[in-house]
Amino acid sequence: MFMAPDPGLVRLRLSLRAVLGIGLAVALSELAGLSLPASITGGLTALLALFTVGDATVRGQAVTTALLPAVGFPVLAVAAALHAVPTVRDAVWLAVVLGGVYARRWGPRGHALGIFAFMTFFITQFLHAVPAQLPQLYAAMTLSLAASSAVRFGAWCIERRSPVPAAPAPPTGRGLARPTTRQAFQATAACAFAIAAGQILSHERWYWAVGTAWWIFVNTSSRGETLVRGFRRVLGTVIGIAVGLVIAVPLDGAGAPTAGLVAVCVFGIFYAAAASYTWMMLAVTVMAGLLYGLLGVLDPGLLLLRVLETGAGALGAALAVLLVLPVTTHATTDAWIERALHCVHACTSEAAARLAGSPTADPARYVAELELLLGRVRLSLAPLVHPLAPLRARRTRARQVVELLDRCAQEVRGLASIAADPDASHDERLAAACRRVEGAVEALTGPAAARAGIDVPAPAAHPAVGEQALTHLHGLEQALKALAEPLRSRPVTVA
Repeated sequence: MFMAPDPGLVRLRLSLRAVLGIGLAVALSELAGLSLPASITGGLTALLALFTVGDATVRGQAVTTALLPAVGFPVLAVAAALHAVPTVRDAVWLAVVLGGVYARRWGPRGHALGIFAFMTFFITQFLHAVPAQLPQLYAAMTLSLAASSAVRFGAWCIERRSPVPAAPAPPTGRGLARPTTRQAFQATAACAFAIAAGQILSHERWYWAVGTAWWIFVNTSSRGETLVRGFRRVLGTVIGIAVGLVIAVPLDGAGAPTAGLVAVCVFGIFYAAAASYTWMMLAVTVMAGLLYGLLGVLDPGLLLLRVLETGAGALGAALAVLLVLPVTTHATTDAWIERALHCVHACTSEAAARLAGSPTADPARYVAELELLLGRVRLSLAPLVHPLAPLRARRTRARQVVELLDRCAQEVRGLASIAADPDASHDERLAAACRRVEGAVEALTGPAAARAGIDVPAPAAHPAVGEQALTHLHGLEQALKALAEPLRSRPVTVA
């Protein structure tokens, strides 16, 4: 996780900004004289706003942030009013789950609003909020959104100079085959199971199972991805509980050290999110334990219950993806690999154009997009490369694909950095090398490659030492040629 590429130190800067924005939100809530539950609500609201809002433009992010109360306030009121009517409460929450996942079809804005609606309901259960507390909770949410927005869009608007690319859209489909529609039904079924199983385990903390089931379906496209994500969530929770026993329980809610450790956890959540779901869940679990300490209800038994509830939620998610509209990973993985390869070619072409003197060519945006696409490829292939995967041959091929795509990304990053050098000069051989890369990508992704073997054009002679751009292109060409073997040995993915 610590060695994962971080072009422009964007992950680091976003993590530090999150700590600043959330810290400011909590500090203002405390200075305003709000209650501890309200301050916690404010901190979690700021965290969600900074974590989930991911529109492609700063303006879009501001609009989505401004819309969060439109879904959060009504959900908060309904959830607080239904504590005494558990059957209706559970039905309403399942409706929020269905609508929240279905809303992802409207892109990053729908994704963020759906998560915020679900988590507002979750926070109400977490704090056992009642209608009498609503004015303070509304005030805390409003104040925290204003504080985090002041940091995000004013004091430290990272996206204005270094745009963070939006998450790539999942493969499309129609009807029940559409990912958002299918996942809406799957997540609802998983959360229904989690509600029942969670309440068997505890009438007080049952909501942790529902939260687990929900978050397992975020940013997954197939049953294999969902199962691996569930395993990693349980693993991260178990490790986080062990850390919590050593750190959170002895602190027993002491103010200053707890606040400092919560800030560390916030940083860990944001920094690890794109690189390691297990590490992110470790940070989330420790933070939850620290918050329980502040509320005065933390003990080892509660942490053990958290593990059991997480297991129940993960089991619900596993059953849902296996029994409700199941989809294999084969087509999904092929689509992500193809998009990654086309992105490699686009970045190569932009770098060549930049080196040739074009002032508008910008390979950097494709480098950032490629990192996201490779993350999707790794996630889709995770069931095969997992140590417990039983199919050794497929596991080997999947690892080869990941390693070679990583090599492509490394060469592309090097090429883009050279292209950004104003002293770099044009070389006539760049165009020929780029055409060979284009031919290699077409051979790997074209329909003929799927029906028969893949014949990648042979590379030209190695350029002279010191001609760095051509060296990167040569390395890229070799990686694409090597990709032919594992991609020819279909299927790479699990059925």
